[in-house]
Amino acid sequence: MLIKKILYPCWKLSDEKLHSKFENKRVLITGASHGIGRELACRLMSCQAKLLLVARDINELQALCEKAASMGCEAEYRSVDLRDRTALDALCEELRQQNTPIDYYFANAGKSIHREITNSLDRLHDYDRTMDVNYRAMVALALTCIPLMKPVKGIMVYTSSVSSLYPPAPGWSAYHASKCAGNTWCETANAELSRQGVHVKIAYMPLVHTQMSDVNATYKKMPAYTAAEAAELLIRLAVGCRETYKPWWTRITSPLATLLSPIIHFVYKHIS
Repeated sequence: MLIKKILYPCWKLSDEKLHSKFENKRVLITGASHGIGRELACRLMSCQAKLLLVARDINELQALCEKAASMGCEAEYRSVDLRDRTALDALCEELRQQNTPIDYYFANAGKSIHREITNSLDRLHDYDRTMDVNYRAMVALALTCIPLMKPVKGIMVYTSSVSSLYPPAPGWSAYHASKCAGNTWCETANAELSRQGVHVKIAYMPLVHTQMSDVNATYKKMPAYTAAEAAELLIRLAVGCRETYKPWWTRITSPLATLLSPIIHFVYKHIS
């Protein structure tokens, strides 16, 4: 418990500030049916945000919208598999036709995969699916939302991974490539759009205990953020002045890892 408190500190935003920032604001959340996205939706219900929840699990989405209604919060959902380009295009077209301003876009949907390249020689679809969720869908929705965010000086928050700050580890080629592509796009977009009032922020999230990560028995035993704590970090990033969230310890270990990258790569090449 002490290790977790040191490595994963979390401060909750006051209800008053949450209300002032999100009340009656339109918020788009992808990956909203489980994990961080679900906790993010639940947290924002209490301040009467206007939620648009996007995910695959229609039952969970319906349950979330029912919960929101019981709290007097306006919420709607779209059951969309972001890997399905036809369905994604339809969602983007619907948003364009509605032409309703979007104050916050939380690009939270993600796909994690660990498989070595030699075990992926006949599995190009692993790369397609990972890239579609972690990068392409995020960009497609961002391109749709940018004109809707400009009038209200909207904010986009991309949930990335702290692992993308370090030398790439074996087995994570699809995941790291997709997240690094997302990081680069978001950094470029922020440089271009911030002068127009739209800000694009990146949360380099460390390990979070979710349905996705806890499939790995090793990860399940490690100290990590809860989904609710991670959602709080995304909210704080969205309303704060910083353009990125990085755990405090990355400021020490990431430059050191870069300095030692030749040694790290040598070790990676010689471990089974």
